[in-house]
Amino acid sequence: MTAMLDDEVAKLHRANAELQRRLDECMREREEAEAQKVAMAEVLQVINSSPGDLTPVFDAILEKATSLCEAAHGNLWTYDGERFHPVAMHGDARFTEWIRQRGPVAPAAPGTMLDRIVQGEDFATTDDLYRTGAWSREVIEVSGARTALVMPLRKDSVLLGHIFVYRQEVRPFSDKQIALLQNFAAQAVIAMENARLITETREALEQQTATAEVLGVINSSPGDLKPVFDAMLEKATRLCEAPFGILRTWDGERFHLGAVHGDAPGYRDWAQQRGPIPVQPSRDNASPLGRILAGERVVHFADAPGGEGYITSSGFRDMLQASGVRSAIWVALRKDDALLGVIIVYRQEVRPFSDKQISLLENFAAQAVIAMENARLLGELRQRTDEVAELNRGLEVRVAEQVEELGRVGRLKRFLAPQLAELIVSHGDEKILESHRREIVVVFCDLRGYTAFTETAEPEEVLDFLREYHGTLGPLVSQFEGTLDQFSGDGIMVFFNDPVPIPDPAARAVKMAMAMREAAGTLIAEWRERGRDLGFGAGIAQGYATLGQIGFSERSGYTAIGTVCNVAARLCAEAKDGQILVSQRINVALRGSIATEQLGPIALKGLTQPVVAYNVPLAATQPALRVIEGGPQSV
Repeated sequence: MTAMLDDEVAKLHRANAELQRRLDECMREREEAEAQKVAMAEVLQVINSSPGDLTPVFDAILEKATSLCEAAHGNLWTYDGERFHPVAMHGDARFTEWIRQRGPVAPAAPGTMLDRIVQGEDFATTDDLYRTGAWSREVIEVSGARTALVMPLRKDSVLLGHIFVYRQEVRPFSDKQIALLQNFAAQAVIAMENARLITETREALEQQTATAEVLGVINSSPGDLKPVFDAMLEKATRLCEAPFGILRTWDGERFHLGAVHGDAPGYRDWAQQRGPIPVQPSRDNASPLGRILAGERVVHFADAPGGEGYITSSGFRDMLQASGVRSAIWVALRKDDALLGVIIVYRQEVRPFSDKQISLLENFAAQAVIAMENARLLGELRQRTDEVAELNRGLEVRVAEQVEELGRVGRLKRFLAPQLAELIVSHGDEKILESHRREIVVVFCDLRGYTAFTETAEPEEVLDFLREYHGTLGPLVSQFEGTLDQFSGDGIMVFFNDPVPIPDPAARAVKMAMAMREAAGTLIAEWRERGRDLGFGAGIAQGYATLGQIGFSERSGYTAIGTVCNVAARLCAEAKDGQILVSQRINVALRGSIATEQLGPIALKGLTQPVVAYNVPLAATQPALRVIEGGPQSV
């Protein structure tokens, strides 16, 4: 019995020990998580309090990373696409100094830790650097490193740099420590992106301010280019981090000094004393100015004395020797394809100009072109002031004549079709109104039931209806380029192909009649709701007629006379509500472009021979019109 109790007590002790171990482990994990949380918060606070300044951010990240990852040393490197640059270090002082003296490094041989992250791995770790040979013996001896972890800094898929931490004993980093370093890497990327955006915003603001200031000088100095060129060069050299620059204009044979800016006395004196520079493409094609003249937009020398132009152009060599230039850029001033000049900016150290700086210089070049074009236009404007004044006097006379002409057109349009009135005025006389013979297409249309309507309606109601009816159908005449002969009560006569000949007069006439039928159908439906039983019909014929002016001096018109008019009127009289009756000649002229249905020979009053007639049926979308018998009995 005693032995059994002892066994149970031992089991309880072991269980308690296991529970205590688990509790200690949980407490330790909780403390680690809390420490990591605090560290992350502190780094974020540094990021927020140091906008655009990466040094305190990188220092804080390395200090937290090495502490929480139990590493002896850590450093952070940025990557420019070719080499890694050390920007922050924490830990072993000897190794830190060795890294500073060594400077940028390129990715090592394939399979090394740096090469692995360049190739896209999420991280690279080595448990024992000495045993695997992942590092050189020199680095291991200086640092004492044995276990190392490299965490890349990536924005999307672009490598921005890496964080490196190591231990001086062989002890692999745990998964939690690797995940922690990944979080610190993400914070570093956020800080780098914030700094990039702040820098770009500041640079963009500086460029916009400089551009606005130059535009202000352009606006305040119309025609005076010197202050514009001076302001432009001052902004260009400052924003491009160049000590001096020059602007030259081109007259087709020589480059002339427009402005010079900078603190290099030897160069300024040389530029002012040299005077205009003649350039011939065949002779100076290797020099920067020769290449600009040949059509290049930008000529850029990262190290000017090493360029081909230095060897072949004595003027280029003299300029470099006078200024001590090493890096230089020439940007052409062009209006369309015409060369107006060039902006040149120099540096006295070998440091190529960035794409953003080149783009900025191109913007300044565009502003210079605007200023030069404004000055040219202003000069031309002043030169032509007297010419404009003389032209204005001549225009006053012409305007008076045109006002008289417009008045004449207005008077003619009261009695004649618009195109006829304009044709008379454009010819300068009224010969076109003289009697002549021509083939035309005549359209007659009127209302069914109109006589009964006028007998029962009040005169005012009849006039209101006619105004609405004429106002609806009248504009269609001009729309289809017809000539309005007359309004006579409900009857309308229109002819086509005179006085202005037009293509396809038959098709135009039928299309106008169809448009009138549709418009009249809507109008008539409204009047039927008021108890007025009305309908619409039309007749169309083609043939020769005599056309000319009738009336007297105070009141005249333009009309057509002939059998074709009678045929159209009789067809209109025969048409039932909704019908458009056309002659056989019209049907042939349509050539099937508009659907028709043959009605057969119809005997028309006043004509000895029957006329073969066709009807233009209603389209499916037009309102149905009720048949009302009868039409006009005479014209």
